[in-house]
Amino acid sequence: MTDRDARWLAATMHTAFFLLLVASIVRFLDHHHGEPAAPWVIALTGCLAAVYAVGLVLRITGPEQVTVPYLAWLTVVTVLWVVLVLLAPSFAWCAVPLFVTGLRTLPTGPALVLVTLVTALVVLSQNRLSTGFDPNLTIVPVAVAAVTAAVITYLRRQAVRLRETERRAGMLDERQRLSREIHDALAQGLSSQAMLLQAADRAWADPDLAREHLHAAQQIGTRNLAEARGLVQDLAPADLDGHSVEEALRNVAEREPRPVRVQVDGPARPLPGRVQSTLVRIAQGALANAREHADASGVALTLTYLDDEVVLDITDDGRGFDPAAPAADGRGHGLPAMRARATQLGGRLTVESAPGQGTAISAAIPLGPSHV
Repeated sequence: MTDRDARWLAATMHTAFFLLLVASIVRFLDHHHGEPAAPWVIALTGCLAAVYAVGLVLRITGPEQVTVPYLAWLTVVTVLWVVLVLLAPSFAWCAVPLFVTGLRTLPTGPALVLVTLVTALVVLSQNRLSTGFDPNLTIVPVAVAAVTAAVITYLRRQAVRLRETERRAGMLDERQRLSREIHDALAQGLSSQAMLLQAADRAWADPDLAREHLHAAQQIGTRNLAEARGLVQDLAPADLDGHSVEEALRNVAEREPRPVRVQVDGPARPLPGRVQSTLVRIAQGALANAREHADASGVALTLTYLDDEVVLDITDDGRGFDPAAPAADGRGHGLPAMRARATQLGGRLTVESAPGQGTAISAAIPLGPSHV
């Protein structure tokens, strides 16, 4: 049962309670208006309606957790109803909304105890109205209570299952988010560090060149540390710290061991933070793929501003691949992660490639009026 269903059920039960209360007092006055108990019944009916309404106004009638104010409210409502039923058995059918209210909010044990006691009182009150013993006056209230309890208990269990499913889905989404961040940010930096350290090892005979490679690896390590801290705190990429998205893309490109050409087309304008982060992460992931798998000699990043969207194209002249072929074991995280990032913002990611013909990745992110 969703939150919307729960609100609808609560509203229905509250309305039913007041309708049954009005019907009960009308029936009582029609048959017993001259009895000595009539003033008491009228006064108690008014009190019960007022207390119930106060619970609605103060929003204590349907708590997520049982609270002291709620227990006090439910106790007063139940006691007033019990006294009314003892004075006027026609008020017995107001028990149905009380059944539902108790079953929805109380723990299962106390709720079933409440339903049992209320049902017993309804049976006794209905038999008081009869001149003789009528089995229907016993069977019908018990059947109504049993069906109501079964339905509400089932709905509560379904609600628990739904919450558990949503919790697991949230955990899976967070795990996938972390996987994308690690692949696009940390893994890229570690790969670049490894390549620079290998280059330093090969250039050991030239101390200045080796030192240059080591210094570059140290800078990447420092940036990776900043990325890791930002990842833990769910922050934007470190390259966006104090920089525009164009500058961030250039910084990402400059750290690549092979030259990467960066081009901006169209009039640049401020972009929402999430759009900037997504563009940088997609660029990082695409460059990591080109570096690790494509063996490309040239890569180009093109950021294009259109009227209603911004497009990032990453092309390389590497070995290419068949996009329809299954990924090798341990591979294949990059493209799905990039596609998921674009989809989260209502965008799209397309891949064009073929063996020996390079690869072109295009990410288009829509810009609504609020983004321009």
